[in-house]
Amino acid sequence: MADDGNILNDINPEAMNGNGADTGPAAGIISQYVKDLSVENPNAPSSYQWQEQPQVDIQVNIASNKVNDEVFEVELKITATAKCDKGTMYLVDLSYCGLVGLRNVPDEAAHMFQYAETPRLLFPFARSVIAEATRDAGYPPLVLDPMDFGQLYQQQLAARAQQQGEGAQPPVGNA
Repeated sequence: MADDGNILNDINPEAMNGNGADTGPAAGIISQYVKDLSVENPNAPSSYQWQEQPQVDIQVNIASNKVNDEVFEVELKITATAKCDKGTMYLVDLSYCGLVGLRNVPDEAAHMFQYAETPRLLFPFARSVIAEATRDAGYPPLVLDPMDFGQLYQQQLAARAQQQGEGAQPPVGNA
């Protein structure tokens, strides 16, 4: 073929999908938001006088709910409780959610995106909400350490496979 400078001559029309259909896999965050936030400061103002270092317990859970065929609500639920011998200093309970769009994604990859990748993307924002909530409650900001949601996901799969005596297949429903 002679090079006449026309780039269209170099395109293989058989390699193009001429029907305009969107058949490639796509995954992404549509939006994110605080769904529920509760801050309890049950022993204020006396708790501000307590001098001992509190024990902070952090609980993290992930859930996913189908909104429609291509959209899921992924919920990152974080509970932080600070206690010392004199009582509870504070309790922060956060449900931070993201709407996730998934199109033409295999089930195994969709499950991993919902339970590993989406929490990784949501966590920095949830972490900021927790820090601001504890600061606004009158305590030093609680800055959560980074979490490896991919590793946690793999550990969950391995634990379920060991319980079921099967291969590490993604569970159905909430993880």
